[in-house]
Amino acid sequence: MKNRFKKWLLFPLTFLLLAACSLPGLGASVNNEGIVITGGTTTEMQVLSYMVRGMVEHYLPDASVDMVNNLGSSTLNHQAMIGGDANVSAARYTGTSLTGELGLDPLTDPVLAFDTVVKGFDERFNQVWFPSYGFANTYAFLVTREFAEENNLETVSDLVALAPKLRAGVDNSWMEREGDGYEAFKETYGFDFQRVYPMQVGLVYDALQADEMDIVLGYSTDGRIASYGLVVLEDDLQLFPPYDASPVATKEILEAYPELETILLKLEGTVTDEMMQAMNYEVDNDLVEAQTVAQTFLEENNYFEDKEVTPLKERK
Repeated sequence: MKNRFKKWLLFPLTFLLLAACSLPGLGASVNNEGIVITGGTTTEMQVLSYMVRGMVEHYLPDASVDMVNNLGSSTLNHQAMIGGDANVSAARYTGTSLTGELGLDPLTDPVLAFDTVVKGFDERFNQVWFPSYGFANTYAFLVTREFAEENNLETVSDLVALAPKLRAGVDNSWMEREGDGYEAFKETYGFDFQRVYPMQVGLVYDALQADEMDIVLGYSTDGRIASYGLVVLEDDLQLFPPYDASPVATKEILEAYPELETILLKLEGTVTDEMMQAMNYEVDNDLVEAQTVAQTFLEENNYFEDKEVTPLKERK
């Protein structure tokens, strides 16, 4: 009986160790000889991955294109690229990769942050970090439109007189973050809220809508900002690092498919914060498939066929 118990104990442990050897979503169906695009579990990352795939299939109809669209973090996207399981990442964010993959201190200057990740990914990972789609998805303090109008709120600094009476709902992880977390917020803005309630970030919008919170910390391109009629307060003292979104590709795949650079550059500056909010809203609120939203965006813009781009080597 004792030996049998040991066998059953060892079986799940062995299974977990084997499972840990591969990333989720990566299996025999992934064609490592073609273009393999990573996405993510968030609506935004899914939309962008289908957008990149649609562009590649439009301009390179004979290329083998596959997608891994369930990687839940920037770290997993990075591991897939480093491990050779993927060669294009559709959605990476400067602030996230600066402190994550590169392990550097946060930077609040958008240009400096971008230049730093471009250099870092080039030198350390042999990857090309492309120019931004045109929007940034960063932490943002949100209030209802009615509350903003009643109190004449436009910036985070405008909260200074009200803050001691406000209930704030924030992302769990934000409380312990270094550089742009709770402690840094108090130091930068010089005030605190009456009560701060840590919660899953997906719950803050409903909490604000239900009047259980007076202010919440969410994401600037979340579709619920539009659907709930919320107002994003300007981070006027630049607490939060820039999280500009860009595609990333390995140099190896760019050498194999030279046209891919032009394809990805055609997406430069094509999506504003408001446009990304609207696309996220379509998926989350109207329940339109992310692939359909991306396809519609590309078709409406004729796949940016008339857009002229400047090659990266001519920008240095």
